[in-house]
Amino acid sequence: MWNELRNGKLGLRFRRQHSVGGYILDFYCFSKRLIVEVDGDSHNSTKEYDAVRDKFFTDLGYKVLRFKNRDVETKLGEVLNKIKQSL
Repeated sequence: MWNELRNGKLGLRFRRQHSVGGYILDFYCFSKRLIVEVDGDSHNSTKEYDAVRDKFFTDLGYKVLRFKNRDVETKLGEVLNKIKQSL
């Protein structure tokens, strides 16, 4: 996924493993305040934590998109289209 987001390939610059508010974000578009998280199987047991974390960011005016790792691996085009629509 990073290969598709890096170097402005979607028209905007993304950062990878960026820190905001003490949290490490998978991918972050500063200009659009867009956070993109890719969740592996470990997130199945952290749904409450993820919800608190997402609320923290949305309360600060960020938009958070979450995708399952499996979808990034098998449906990357669809994932990228959803990101484009959010930009």
